[in-house]
Amino acid sequence: MKLLLTSGGVRNPTIKNALVGMLGKPIEQCNALFIPTAQYGHPACTPASVWRAIAGGGLCDLGWKSVGVLELTALDGMADRRWVPWVREADVLLVDGGEAVYLAHWMRKSGLAELLTSLPELVWVGVSAGSMVMTPRIGNEFVEWQPDGGDKTLGVVDFSIFPHLDFPGWPDNSLDSARRWAKKITTPAYAIDDQTAIAVVDGAVEVVSEGHWQLFD
Repeated sequence: MKLLLTSGGVRNPTIKNALVGMLGKPIEQCNALFIPTAQYGHPACTPASVWRAIAGGGLCDLGWKSVGVLELTALDGMADRRWVPWVREADVLLVDGGEAVYLAHWMRKSGLAELLTSLPELVWVGVSAGSMVMTPRIGNEFVEWQPDGGDKTLGVVDFSIFPHLDFPGWPDNSLDSARRWAKKITTPAYAIDDQTAIAVVDGAVEVVSEGHWQLFD
């Protein structure tokens, strides 16, 4: 699986070019599935915010050949033979933000997390929590759903992500806040703004950005 881990989506030509490179063909030839699940785990999200993410927001509005919605909470009682082909036939999964621990839970419970290990050419485009879910930990600052009191996620990559760096009107997302957060994270960590993404292909990590970011190692 190829990862494009963003803070705010595909917001500029640099990130878009990285995405096209991962896909290996034009966006208009690719089939996408949008996963809104993380939104339902975060108290700030609503049905209206899910619709806004589908209607625009730097994921579904890029000109895909087709876009479908894959809600992970609906897969628990569904036969694998029905939904697994949808994922296998997709070129890209567009994974929205919200609550990363909640998203990790439903990825495991639905079977999607296990399935992804067998799809090396599939591209995963995450936004915020949709990116953080691939890290080992997110830090308690970002946890809104705590069934076991933990902040662990899937650990597909070996670094953590502090998203929305210096986002206007969000004082808790300052670089100083990111530094304090990083001191409590035991892995390398990136703070990235909404003009930045982290591309991971075959284990190689590359920051692609038209904004600003910081590595805490």
